[in-house]
Amino acid sequence: MPARDELPDAFFMKLSGLIEAELFLKIESVNPSGSIKHKTAISLIDAAERSGRLQPGGTVIESTSGNLGISLAALCAKRGYGFTSVVDPNVSAQSVAMIHAFGGKVIQVTARDAQGGYLGTRIALIKEMLAADPTLYWTNQYANPANPAAHARLTAVEIAMAHPEADWVVVGAGTTGTLMGFLDYFDGIRHPAQVLAVDSTGSITFGGQAGPRFIPGLGTSRIPEIYQADKLRHSVLVPEPEAIRLCRWLATSHGYLAGGSTGSVLAGIRARADLFSKGTKVVALSPDGGEKYLDTVYNDAWVQEVYGALPALDLSADRPRQRLEEAASEVS
Repeated sequence: MPARDELPDAFFMKLSGLIEAELFLKIESVNPSGSIKHKTAISLIDAAERSGRLQPGGTVIESTSGNLGISLAALCAKRGYGFTSVVDPNVSAQSVAMIHAFGGKVIQVTARDAQGGYLGTRIALIKEMLAADPTLYWTNQYANPANPAAHARLTAVEIAMAHPEADWVVVGAGTTGTLMGFLDYFDGIRHPAQVLAVDSTGSITFGGQAGPRFIPGLGTSRIPEIYQADKLRHSVLVPEPEAIRLCRWLATSHGYLAGGSTGSVLAGIRARADLFSKGTKVVALSPDGGEKYLDTVYNDAWVQEVYGALPALDLSADRPRQRLEEAASEVS
């Protein structure tokens, strides 16, 4: 288990106005390195140390353009390891600066892979670097069982303890580590809550068509090895512009600045409002805060350049499902 000073107490925020059901947002930006990936980083490094493959003074490498890179850089700094993050052009300047602040190194790829994303290119580079320097240790968040284990053991338990009567848990899918951990825990035996998984349009994880994505956090152009499709019953794809609109709604209606993945999760809840009847309780996951997205999600010029004009979000105009039935593609 991680040292107690490496994790905070759980924090939940009640949201109103989005759906008829009772809705709580689990805030993960309170973690020491600012996101839910702090738990993933602890689990990955703990597993590496237990296996003996990560030795004192060693160097960790990972493919990540966002929060895991920051969290691994922070944890490696604390435990005395070097760290290199392989990123792509979607990485924010703030994320790069934070990795550097913790003493980590950043290598950026620019070539897209066969699916139109960057993940294949990033992983190919890591494999080349491992072949050239076998002293490197790749945490490999896409295939490492320590990734979902972190969230079955920590995040899911925090939700169950705080909201034992929760009917639904809603989570975004990136590497699917958090998702698979939740599906392992919310299994009808340890806890009866059902899980709704949310992904971005352009991701192929749930069988969607590959396409360009500009907000790091959710989605893949290569299905992670840890993902087990047979465990998933409820999922939805939402376009990135809807994520932006929900991020901005959350900021102006509740005073909380959230990252892009949180906007996607809220957009997914709105798209599948038919699942959440009045009287049910829903707990949604907010992986990180919005400070790293001030130049993108919350920047009008960037949004206009990438997506064009976004209409204002009016939750009172009509039913949430009607508003999103063309914008969001339900997978199951």
